[in-house]
Amino acid sequence: MSKKEFDEALEIIDEEIKKSGISRRDAFKLAGLGTASFLLNPSEVEASTTANASEVKGKILIIGGGLAGIATAARLSNTLTNPNITIVEPNPKSVSYQPGNTLIAAGIYEKSDVMYNTSDYLPDGCTLIKDKAVEFNPNDNSVILQSGKKVEYDFLIVAAGLSLDFGAIKGLEEIGEKFSLENGKSIIDKFGNSGVCSIYNTDSAVAAWVQMQKFVEEAKSGKKVKGVFTHPNTSIKCGGAPKKIMYLTNARLEEAGARNNAELTFYPNGTTMFGVKEYHEAISEQFKKRDFKWHYKHNLTAVDLEKKVATFDKRWDEKGAWDEDLEEYEMLTKHQNVEVPFDFLHITPPMKAPTEIGKSAIGSSKGWVPVNKETLQHVKYDNIFAIGDIAAVPMGKTGGSVRKQYKVLVDNLISAMEGKELKAKYAGYTVCPLITDIGKVMLAEFNWSKKPTPTFPLDPTQERYIWWLMKVYMLKPMTMYGMLSGRA
Repeated sequence: MSKKEFDEALEIIDEEIKKSGISRRDAFKLAGLGTASFLLNPSEVEASTTANASEVKGKILIIGGGLAGIATAARLSNTLTNPNITIVEPNPKSVSYQPGNTLIAAGIYEKSDVMYNTSDYLPDGCTLIKDKAVEFNPNDNSVILQSGKKVEYDFLIVAAGLSLDFGAIKGLEEIGEKFSLENGKSIIDKFGNSGVCSIYNTDSAVAAWVQMQKFVEEAKSGKKVKGVFTHPNTSIKCGGAPKKIMYLTNARLEEAGARNNAELTFYPNGTTMFGVKEYHEAISEQFKKRDFKWHYKHNLTAVDLEKKVATFDKRWDEKGAWDEDLEEYEMLTKHQNVEVPFDFLHITPPMKAPTEIGKSAIGSSKGWVPVNKETLQHVKYDNIFAIGDIAAVPMGKTGGSVRKQYKVLVDNLISAMEGKELKAKYAGYTVCPLITDIGKVMLAEFNWSKKPTPTFPLDPTQERYIWWLMKVYMLKPMTMYGMLSGRA
């Protein structure tokens, strides 16, 4: 984005904000320092850009050089007078704007719009090792890299993200475990021209746009087509994304005048559209208005690419035997395989911690790195912290969550280094700019209370053009130049 485009976006957004009584001065003063919430909360900006310098010393090792890892390193570099920080990251392009993948798949962004060199954002006082951590030895404070090199630390931060477990789906075993920024050729080659796609890898998001256009053209030609969209039975990054791509497919069909020829159906493993009641109800109404179909409690288990059939594990509960002591019926979960034909299938793959971390001494039975959900400190090892997608917290696998988490983690890490009590607390804040149309976004903000926590004095369940402008034009530069500097 050029400075001219950025300034034009600011002016458009400013006009929209002023309709709600917010001053132009405040909007421009705060724009560019963080995500959307900064436009209304000066005190948060001031607090976020002020970090008390610390003279404490120690070797800090960060596993992962993506948004969470670099933002944390930058804030540590800004805070420590003598930073000694090493980042281990195998991908030279790890710093990307991953929320842009959805926009790539809808023909709004290009791949080049979201790709950045990790080295360009390396903070002062940090050393970058282009390698991968494959063995963790918390009892002697060391990590073994893929090259065989041993790296010792005083404090460890795990910010390695998560992996895409395509291999858990029958028919896609050869794809195996992939990462969002990993070369996606094996995914694209496997999917071929079957109509199957996924936005969760950047290369496959590019291919998704090709498949979406093909699907729209088929509908435009008069063919009756079926679009199927999935949400797995695991935690995933950006829980709204499986719906975003469905909304955008709908928008492209409407644009082509072909919507009446397409059936769009959402198959989530869960029992609601969203974990927050108010947003669930709003999305349900949006689905009804757009004539979407949906079936809860369906988990994708297999894909036949040649026959273009997706198989789901459908589950439901039935009454079992009567328990005389509890005076209630035992509830039995039943399962049935359901085959669903498709012309266009968007797969949200199961996700998990990378195997070398999830199954290591610092992992857990569920794979994620177990931390105190408020302090982000490891539950077993006081000198280890985790942040972002890989951390076992109830919510928080979004960039907006990381924006809150990394400040908490840095404050608590420095307290731990100084031998002090960990007082900073992460309250579970998560934000999901849910794209509902080209030109409309519902800004879903919430925390562990599972209640809307809107920053702006606007109904958070309403789709708005202003949030579209923020999503498409503002959040990327705010992320790249705000969070990655450690100040937003």
